[in-house]
Formats: sequence, C-alpha cells, structure tokens
Amino acid sequence: MWKRGKGSGPGVRQNFSLVHRYIQHFNEVSGNKSALIRKRSKTPGVLITQYEVSLPEGKSTPDFQSKPDPVAIKEGKLAVFKAVVIGDPKPEVSWRRAKGNISDKDKYLTKYEKSTGEYILEVHKVSADDTDIYKCCAVNEFGKAVCTATLTVTDVSTDPSDFRKLLRKSKAEQVDGETEDKFWDAMLSADIRDYERICSEFGVTDLYMVLKKVEEKKRERMQNKCKDGGIPSDENATEKHNLNGVARKKDFSLKSLLQENPGLTQLDVEKLNLLETALNQEDSEEIKLLLTEFKLSNVDFVVKMQEITAQEREDALFECLLTHPLPSITWMGKGSTLEDGEKYSITVSDHKLIHRLLIKDCMLLDKGIYSAVAGITSCNAWLVVEGDHTPAGNKRPRKTAVARGAQIDLEKVAREQQIKNQEEMEKILAAVKAKYDEGQTKGESRSTDGGRDPEINAITGLGKNAGAGEDKVDAAKATVLSEQTGSKGSKGKPKKKNPRRDGKASKPNVPGCVTKTGGMVDAPENQKSDGVDFDKVTDADEEEYSEDSEDFSESNDDSSLKHGPDIEDPNEQASDYEESDSEDNEDPTGEVKNPRRAKKSQQQANAGNGEKELSDCEEMDDDTGAVKPKRRKRQGPLIEDVVIDPGVQFICGLSDVSAIISETAELTCKLSSGDCDGAWFRDGKKISPDDNFIITKDGAIHKLMIIRCVEEHSGKYRFEADGRKTEAMINVKDPPRFRPEELSAFTEPVIVKVGHNAIFKLHFLGHEPIKIQWYREGDELHDDSNTKIERFASHSRLLLSRCQRKETGDIKIKLKNEHGFTEALSQLIVLDKPTSPLGPAEVMENSPTCIEFRWRPPKDDGGSPVINYTIERQQVGRNTWKKRGEIPGVPSFRDTEVEHGRRYCYRVRAVTAEGTSEVMETDDMQAGTLAFPGPPAPPKVVSAFDDCINLCWNIPINTGGSRILGYILEKRKKGSNLWTVVNAVDGLIKEKRYTVKDVVAGLEYEFRVTAINLSGPGEFSNPSEFVFARDPKEPPGKVTGLKVTETSYTHMVLIWTKPEDKPGIQDEAKGYFVEIRQADCIEWSRCVSIPIITTSFSVKGLKSMDMYWVRVIATNDGGESEPEELANYVLAMPSPVRPKFTDHRMKSFVVVRAGNSVRITVHFEASPRPAIMWLKDHVPVAKRATISNSDGSSQLLIPSSERSDSGIYSILVKNFVGQETFSTEVRVTDDPKPPGLVELEENVPDTVTVMWEPSPDEKRDDRLHYTVSELDSTKRTWTTVADRLFNNKITVCNIMHGREYHFRVYAKNDIGISAHSESPTWGMEKKKQKFVVNVPTMKDCDLRCAPTFLVPLKLHTAPKGYECYMSCAVKGDPNPRITWYRNHISLNTNTNYYISNTCGVCSMLILRVGPKDVGEYTITAENDLGRAESATVLSVRE
Repeated sequence: MWKRGKGSGPGVRQNFSLVHRYIQHFNEVSGNKSALIRKRSKTPGVLITQYEVSLPEGKSTPDFQSKPDPVAIKEGKLAVFKAVVIGDPKPEVSWRRAKGNISDKDKYLTKYEKSTGEYILEVHKVSADDTDIYKCCAVNEFGKAVCTATLTVTDVSTDPSDFRKLLRKSKAEQVDGETEDKFWDAMLSADIRDYERICSEFGVTDLYMVLKKVEEKKRERMQNKCKDGGIPSDENATEKHNLNGVARKKDFSLKSLLQENPGLTQLDVEKLNLLETALNQEDSEEIKLLLTEFKLSNVDFVVKMQEITAQEREDALFECLLTHPLPSITWMGKGSTLEDGEKYSITVSDHKLIHRLLIKDCMLLDKGIYSAVAGITSCNAWLVVEGDHTPAGNKRPRKTAVARGAQIDLEKVAREQQIKNQEEMEKILAAVKAKYDEGQTKGESRSTDGGRDPEINAITGLGKNAGAGEDKVDAAKATVLSEQTGSKGSKGKPKKKNPRRDGKASKPNVPGCVTKTGGMVDAPENQKSDGVDFDKVTDADEEEYSEDSEDFSESNDDSSLKHGPDIEDPNEQASDYEESDSEDNEDPTGEVKNPRRAKKSQQQANAGNGEKELSDCEEMDDDTGAVKPKRRKRQGPLIEDVVIDPGVQFICGLSDVSAIISETAELTCKLSSGDCDGAWFRDGKKISPDDNFIITKDGAIHKLMIIRCVEEHSGKYRFEADGRKTEAMINVKDPPRFRPEELSAFTEPVIVKVGHNAIFKLHFLGHEPIKIQWYREGDELHDDSNTKIERFASHSRLLLSRCQRKETGDIKIKLKNEHGFTEALSQLIVLDKPTSPLGPAEVMENSPTCIEFRWRPPKDDGGSPVINYTIERQQVGRNTWKKRGEIPGVPSFRDTEVEHGRRYCYRVRAVTAEGTSEVMETDDMQAGTLAFPGPPAPPKVVSAFDDCINLCWNIPINTGGSRILGYILEKRKKGSNLWTVVNAVDGLIKEKRYTVKDVVAGLEYEFRVTAINLSGPGEFSNPSEFVFARDPKEPPGKVTGLKVTETSYTHMVLIWTKPEDKPGIQDEAKGYFVEIRQADCIEWSRCVSIPIITTSFSVKGLKSMDMYWVRVIATNDGGESEPEELANYVLAMPSPVRPKFTDHRMKSFVVVRAGNSVRITVHFEASPRPAIMWLKDHVPVAKRATISNSDGSSQLLIPSSERSDSGIYSILVKNFVGQETFSTEVRVTDDPKPPGLVELEENVPDTVTVMWEPSPDEKRDDRLHYTVSELDSTKRTWTTVADRLFNNKITVCNIMHGREYHFRVYAKNDIGISAHSESPTWGMEKKKQKFVVNVPTMKDCDLRCAPTFLVPLKLHTAPKGYECYMSCAVKGDPNPRITWYRNHISLNTNTNYYISNTCGVCSMLILRVGPKDVGEYTITAENDLGRAESATVLSVRE
C-alpha cells in the first residue's frame, strides 16, 4: 500500500509516480487492467482506495468533502452524523459500526438531504451500548472512500439519590433494593480511599455523584442523632484527644491526596501539609473531593494523537499530552482494550501528563484506528503499515516510526501545562485557606465580645454552624470558578448562608493556642510554620470574602452550645488525659515518640499550686466528621500555655520499589524541615548502617540505599521522624538478564558463507525456571534437520546448519520467568555469489562508431558489494564470444570498436568477493542505425527590430540516440508558401539561439528549426508566432468611459472606449485585460488570460452581495497601459425589486393528517436578497420546524406534525425596498373518533329527537360536525337525515307508525368520517297481510322490425399517419348482422381494422391512415326481415 504523508515533498511525489508506473507496467505485462491503489484525501482522516490504475476522463473516485464529526451526547438524546460525499459517478453511501450492527430501522435512520447534499445517520435514544466507532463508506465503480467518527454517550443521571440508574444490574435486582442498601452501608463505613474499589465492585460508574450522596447521608445521620438528644460521638474511639493532637491522631491525612495528584508542586505539598494540621477530617475530605472533581471534570488533550505511517517490522509510537496528570489512561486498538506486554508497551512520564503507546514489530494486521480514552474525552489516529520491499539480505535496522509533520516538544508543552495547573491549584488552596481564616477571625471576635466560656468560643468560632464544612468547600469552588472566569472584587461571589442554624460546631482549625486568665486567644496571625508564611497564601483572597464574613458573624449567634447532663467529673477527665498522653508518647520499646506532647504533659504535672489548666475539648465524631465539645469545670485560675508547633511533615513519602537482585535499590523521602533526624525500620526492626545498608541525610532529604539486593531484603520499610512515619515495600526480583560484555559480543553480526553452519551462544542470569525461545525474523525456531537449540541453566546455544542466503536476518533470543522477560538481538548474514544483473539493457547511444548501453545491478549482491562487471561481445552470425574486459562497478558500458551496420550481442556478469554471478545476455544492438532526432519546440521571439529579429529554442526531446551536431533555421514571409534557409548550408547553428538579419522592415515573418545528429537532419518544428520586423512599440494609453451597464448576483457587464493613438507617445491598443478584486482583498485577479479585442466584457462568477473593484488595462506589443479603475465599488446584486410572490397557486388553507409532514413552499422575487421570517399565530415558529431558504423560495417543513401545530403560518419577506406577507392556515387533525351513546326520545307526536354524546375530538377540533342517517324498515338503504350539525341532537319528522326506524350518527372533520354510533330500534313494524294482485290478460306485442340506420356514416378526411374513427347507429329486431366493406371487399376478417358493435352502435377504427385506405366504405345490416345499407368516402390528406 502506497500513501503520501502530509509533509511529503517532491521526492515522495517522485517515488509515488515511479511506483505508479511500475504497477501500470506490471498490469500491462500481465494483462490485468485494474489494481488497488491507496491514496489520501485532502480531508484529514479519509482513506481512498482506487480500483483502476487510470481513470477515464471526467471520472473520479469517491471522496468526503465533509466527514462526520465525533459526537459526545447524553443518554436518551438524538445523535446525528452528517457527511458530504463527492465523486463521478455518484457514490453509494453506507453506514456501519465497529462492535455491532445498525439493522434496527427504528433506532438507526439513514437518509439523504438533497438541499444540502448531506448523508445523515440518526441514532435515536442513545444508550451506553451505542458508544462505538461508526464508519461511513462511499463506493462507486472506480473506488471507495472510508472515514470514521466516534460516539460517546454520557450518563444523564443528575440525581444522586436515584441509585438504580448508577448500577448496571438486572431488573430483578433493582426491584428488591437490597443491593442499594448494601452499597450505601459499605460506602458509609469505608475509608475514602476505598470508594473507587467499592464502586467498581457494585458496577457504579458516576463516582462524583456517589461522593456527593455519601456526604448528604452522613449529614442526615448526624442530624438524626442530634434529634434524639445525644451528642454525636465516634463509636470506634478509644482514646481522648486534646486540641493539639487532633490532626496527628486522625488516620486520615492528605498523604493519599498527594499520592493521587502527582502533578502537585513542592509549594503545593507544603501548603497541603500546613492545611492538614489546620483542617479537620471533614474539611480534608471535601478538599479531596474538590480536587478530584477539578482533575477529572477538566481533563482534556493538549496534544492529541497523530497519524503514523510505518514500514513493516518497524515500531510505531503514539503520544498524547493531557491537561491534568492522570496515572493511567485507556488505550484501545480496533475496538479492543490494549494492555502492557510483549506487543504493546504503555508508558507514562514522571509528571503523569505524557502518555505513550509503543506498538512493537508492526505487521500489516496492525493497521487500523488506535484511540486514547481519558475520562469522558478521547482522541484517535490511524496507523498505516506499508509493506517491506527491502530485498532479502539487505535488512535494515529496526527503527521507531512517529507522526509526520512539525514535531512538537512534548516536554516543553508539559512544563507549560504544569505551570497552569499549579496556578489553578494555588487558587483552590488560597480559597480554602481564606475560608479558614475567615472562620478563625470570627471565632476571636466571639471569644472577646460574647462573654462566654473561652473554650467554647475557640471551638465554635471556627465554623458558622454545623453546615460550615459544607459551606467551606462550596465557597472554595465558587471562588475558583469566579477567578477563572475573570470576575473581580466581590461581585458575582456566592453568599453562602446557613439555612439550618442548628448550633453544631466543627473541629478546631488552629495549630496552637495561648491560654490566659479570662479567655482563650488564638495564636497570632503572622505565625509561621516550617518557614512558610501561610498568611501570604491567602492575602489575595481575604478581601474577596468580606461578604462571607458578614454572614459568618450572623450565624454565630445561633451556634452556641447547650450544656446539660453530659458534663463529666474534671478529675476523671484529667486522669483520662494522662493515660492518653502516656500511650501516645511511648512505643513498644519504651522510647518517647512525641517529645512535644510529653513536654506538655510534664507541664501539666508540675502545676502543684492547686491551679489546674483548662483541659482541651474532647472530640466526639460521628460518621460525618462533625465535632461536639464537652464543657469542663474550671479547677482554678488559668495559667499561660505555650504555643504548640505543628511539627514536621512529610513533603514526599516513600514509594514502592521493585529492585533487581545484586543491584542497588534506594528509598527516598523528604521532610518539611531539615533539622529533624529519623530512623529506618524493616519489618518492624530498626536498620543500622553496615555493608549492605547506607543511610544518608541531605538537609530534609533522607535516603536508604541497599548496595547489593538479595531476596532477604524484600519486605516493608518504614521511616519515622518526630512521631510521623511513612512506609513502602521493596520487592527484590530476579528476572532474566545478561552480562553487558556478553550481550555486547552477542549483538555483533555473525557472518558465514552459504552452506556453512552458524552458532549463536549467550549466557544469562535469573531465577529458574527460565523459558528460552529463539526467533528468526519474528518467527519462533524449533528443532529440525537444520536447526538445533540447546538449553542449559546458565546459557543457551542455537546451531543453524547449512545456512542459505534467504536465511539472512535478525536472530532474537527471548528469556522469560515469573519475574519478567528480556530479549537480545543479533544478526545472521549469509554470504553467497550475486545473482545475475537485471535486464533488459537500455541503449543510451547507437551510432556508426559507438554503442553505449546500461543495465540494472543484481537484485541480491550476496552480501558483498559488486567489485566490477565482465563484458563479452558476440557479432550476430558468428559463434565466438570475445571478452571486452572488466569495468568498475558502474552498470554501463560504451563500446567504440564497432563497425557501421553490424549487429552485436553482449553478456554481462557481476563479480564480488564471493564469486561471479550468472550471465545476463542483451538483445541484438545495431551500430549506425539511422535514428533521426525529433522536432524541437517552436522558436520563441526574444526581441524584434527594423533590421534583425532575435530567436531562441530548446533541444528536441528525442535526440535519435546520438548527440546533436547543430541546427538549421528557416523563415517565411506572411502570405507566402516558400521557406528559405537563414544560415548557410555548410555552417550549422551550434547554439540554441540566433539573430536573423536578412529581414525587411515592416514585414511579418515566421520561423522554424530542425536538429541534425549523426544520422542526419530530423523533422522541422512547428512555426513560431508571426512577428513584425520593426522597432518596439510604445504602450497604449488608458481606456476612457469605463462604466457598468448591468449587474446581477453572479455577473456584471462593463463597457469602455478604446484609447487614442498618439505616434511616439502611445500606440494603438491591440487588446484589453479586465481585472477585479474584492473589497476585503488587496490583490487583483485577471478575468481572462488572453487579451480581449472588444470594448465590452461580462464578468461572471461573482459572489452574491459582495463588493468588487474593477479596472481595465489596454495592451499591445509595446506593453500594457495604466489601469483605468471605476471610482466606486460595484455591488453584486441586480436592481432593487420590491418583494412579491410569484406562485399564484399557493393555498391559504391546508389540512394535514397528524403524523404526516407539513410542507409550505413559497416562491417570490426580491432584490436585494430579502430577510425571511416565519411566524405561527404572530409568534416565531418553534425550533422543531425546519426552514430552508434559497434565492427565490423559502420552505417550512415539520417532519412529523402534531395537533398542536395547527395555526396560521405567515411568511414575511422584507428588504430595504419593501415587504410582503402571505398567510396559510394549517389544520393538523386525524380521523375523528365516533360519537358516544345515541338515545331516542319522542317529544312531539310523529317526530323523534335523536340525542348523542359528543365525540372525544369535539373539544380539540372546532370544525368537527355530525351527520345523521336513517333506515326505514320499508327501505333497504340508509338516507341522510341531516348533515353539518354542530350540536348533539336533532328532531326527525314524518315518523310513521307501524314502521321500525334505525339511526346512525357520524362525526366528520376535514380529514374524513368516523365510525358510526347506532341508536336502538324505534317503533314497531306493522304485520303484513297477504296482498293479492289481479293481473289482467294482455296480448304480446310484436316488436320485430327490419334493420334501419338511425345515424348513418359521415364523410371523413384524415391526415396521413393519423387514426380514423367511423361510427353509426342501427336498429333491428332480431339483431341484425353487421358487415363492413371497402370498395365492396369485406373487412370483417381484416386484422388491420378494429370493428365493434355495442348495443347497435357500430364502429370501425383505422390506427394509421395511409394512401391504401382511400376509398368507399359501406356498412350493411341484415336480418330475417330485411337489409339496410349506409356508405361514406374516406380521403387522406398529406
């Protein structure tokens, strides 16, 4: 398959033409007239296959002028793909999908829109199963074109409570509801890091909606507990915590958030570590939810996949760049998911932004579409694999094919994207910190102004109320959104107020506090932690949250805590705290884990003067993470406490390491402070530096290095510092591997001669058992007569016996065990003598003194370059071959020792270091063949003067096989038939130019030239253009009187006056050029390529309503004049015309059956093009109506009408000249439903009142009416009593006693009539008595009579070739026998005349009247009583 890349240049185009000619030559030789040629469309992503090598003139293969676009749509909506296809003959278009079929006509609808030329595929009510790749194929007899588009269906569910829409379960499982309860129980009791695993087990796809629902359920559970009168508590808590130990004792931390967001920078990590000490668990969870939403919802492709063209056996590399870091994405190839393995290598950059897919050893089967899926976004590209045409033995090294065109530095783009992500992350963190500072400030004001217990104020001041946790994240989201949209100040900021105000408090967010007599005061705002000024992060956001601060202060009044029977004994509480501190400060070895916490406990124990320090609030957590403080009784005056430092944090924790045995492994972590030391542990045991372990510390970076790993070094490693710890696993593996020196020796090519043996041997290391496989050119080798594989514990050997030249190629060994696999590549080169040179020989020169020819090198040189060629010659007619010697490795030979007229044959052999090839014998070549040159191109006039004319020409294309000796030039006067030689016979013109001096001034000449080679002169060229022998002319002057006489939407007509002729100044104009340019363009374009001679011109091909500038240039032999330009632009439009309607057959009232289409077409005339507006009942029409406008018409189309579409539709056609309106009443209805129950009643004697219930359609159709029919027992037909009744009863008169009456009521409208509703029987039928009729006796009347003609025949004159019809009427009883005659000859049996007799009307038809039909026609009627006759004459007119 041959394809041209996007960035291909002239060299690629030349290669394509060579291949095209090779295919064409092969088809001509083999007799095949068709071949498959792949070529690329101008539209990206379209693949065209051409069935024939050469196409007829005017025909073309299909192509996509507009390909269908990818569609991402919500579930249940309508997905539409549109494509515009071109080609001659018109292609047939079909649609199909990759993973299914589209045979369901109700769901998949294909159609063609003639007005736009679009082929449309509609997918109705899309679902998740419709997500697929859809292919559009256009085919005609010369080829086909194929393109694809993807359909992505997203979940439409927006209500998290509708859990059944999130679970892909059967209907039976959705009914009982047990699965739903199990899922929520598991989610509420699990850690946030297990949410994704639980959702995958239950089949939930919308993780974000589930997270929001979990938060709501947690708040509902907290509210239910509060309503029961209790304070929410943590049922699993076994220890009491103080304010300073909250952030340290909680299992939840932001470490998981850091690991899941590798794109965070060092500054982001430090900020998150500071936030971890200041925010409670609920805040951290909501921050994580916010970051997860920020990452997943905004992920997109910065750099998408590009199309790759790879040769067979090469590697192909796809690359893409994401906007946000993701640890992995889904790679798909031809509809299936790809996994990392031997065939595919999937890699991710360190910053998780660049994702790569490497397809190894590409084959023709790997050709297709590959896609990358990240969240709900995706991109795809083609992989085109071309066949490997490299001859055997000339194997090129494998390389990796990448996308063509301008190469993008992905690393540079990734760094720029990281900077953008960092800025967005800083905005989120700043918003959260600003919200926290806002709560801290309000807490201080309440502690000083409220006059309440300082401990309670310190806690409740950190949140507005129980919903403060929710408000923080919401406000943070709103702040980030407003900053990204560019809003300034506080405008547009959401004011979040607490709607519940239930008085619940959240956890404290301060890293430390100072306790004084009379109240608790928060730590200073400018306090720094670990060298980072936290306030600087949030300074930019404090002003933006001023409005939120007002709402915050208002809610504080309602958030006071009520104290009741939950207050405990302070002595018991003190003992609890001492136990808690002692447990926290010691590990199982007895060492102190937290020196600061121990220090605080020591300070509390030293307070022996009877004054007790105020105890910290005990935390009571429920499932939502909300906190309820318990109030303590004060045991004495308060003393000043110290400020507690939050301690060191892990900026970067340990990561799992996979190490290789006997190699080095390293674990690294980083702390927020460089002054802290730590300890390393393996499986709980402390590690000390020795020969195997090296422990280093470089500032805040701590490293553990294992020098030579062994299997015993596998296990869990832990680093502890200042009470914090981080863990990671080291897994020591023993995969197969090679020693570098042995691998280097193995990769050297093995060169052997044909028929010899080749041996490959390689030692390896690795855990046993090891699977050993050998490959040659990708095919696995097995033991046979020529191949032997030896496998040992530490090495393997491959023996190839009696190697042949075709076995040259790559040799690969592959080792695999349970820890991994490895490969090594070598090359086998088998040397042999070359193949014979390739013919046929091409004659380059064939003259009486020389024969020069060339050939092609051998197809296979045997692995060694060609040193020289040996040439032998034989004269035709002789048996001996004469050696002409050896020539260097150039495939051409020039033989100068030839005799004129003799024929020779040559043998050529190639010589290499391995031997001499077989012979290549040429065809017979004759020395001195008369091969005359072809005609040169017509001479061109360079310049002309009164006394000379300068000419030039080109060498002929066909030189006749020998060099050109010179040229002969001839001239001829205009009007003469005699050619005369310009140059002397013995003086040939050596150059390709000449100056003709033998000319007469004022005369007009033409010239021709012929070339001469060794065989003699060739054919003369075609004559040149006539040229005057005169000095150059002056250019003409400017045209005058340029104006526009006529304009339309597509053309304009110009006229002008020719310029004056002023000798010596301006000469006469010989022609004119018309140039135009659009108003928004600066370049002029000529309307004609050859000058026109008339002074008027029609410019066509204008764009409607565009402005054009026009100018005219006069020209002659001396040059061109100055342009004459119109003063004003010309508008491409006809003269103004007021809008008017041209179709007088337009209907003002239309009735349409419901479900059918409504189509209203209006034709009009207007200039300029008017604005068109459609109204329904004086209101613009709905979007479901399709409006198509053209130059002279407009159409309104409703594909499937409903009753609600009834109304008055008006069209308004308006331009600046005027406007016109036309209205049509459209009534959409259906067959009416029958009336209800029919009742009969007699109010007046001999009358019956028929009453019925109205039809259900009466209220919806104001034109519905009723028809009443009556059936009398004495009659057999129904008669209409009344019609067009708009009420529900009618009185029927003339009711006769003794008869039975039946009545039927029908409902009618503009569409039709309904089924009838029948009444009960009215009246009694009178018993019939026997009726006797006395018939008088009458005589039979004799009606017989002789035949008579009631209507005789008439004279007829018919044109020649037309039909003639004769008829008459006859009477007679019994029926007479009819006979037709022409010139007294009976015509009854003549099949050329059609004769009939119907009830006495006799007729005869002559289909085509001719001269033979002229004559007298007679008809006779005869019966037993007589005979009658009628005659006429037929004349034929030419």
